[in-house]
Amino acid sequence: MSHFTTIKTQIKDIEALRSACQEMGLTLLQNVEARGYYENKTKGDYVIRLKGPYDIAVNKQPDGSFGLTADLWNGHVENEVGQGYGKLLQLYGVHKAMREARNRGHLVRRSQQPNGSIKLCISTL
Repeated sequence: MSHFTTIKTQIKDIEALRSACQEMGLTLLQNVEARGYYENKTKGDYVIRLKGPYDIAVNKQPDGSFGLTADLWNGHVENEVGQGYGKLLQLYGVHKAMREARNRGHLVRRSQQPNGSIKLCISTL
C-alpha cells in the first residue's frame, strides 16, 4: 500500500530549492527515486534526500511549478522539514527572494528573529 501524498507548491526555482536544502544539510538529487514506507518508492525529477528513512520527490507540474511528494506516515518527513514542509518552504522563499533581489542589483541582509522567522532587508546599491 502506497502512502505517498503530493502537495502543489509555488516552487519554480530549483537552484533556490537546492540552496534551501543545503542550508538544512540535505541533498537535492536529479532523476532518482524517493524512499517511502516499507521499501515503496516513487520517481522524482528531483529528490530531496532526507537523513531519515523517507525522501521527498520534486516533480514538475503542468503549470511549470513543482509539487512535493512524500510518504508522510509516522512523521519522518515532518521531523526534518517541518509540518506541511514549513521549514523547507520558508527557506526556499528566503533563498528565492535573495536570488531575485541580487539579480536586480540590490544588497540583501538576512537575520534570524528570536521567534524563528527570517528577516530580509533589501536595499539599492
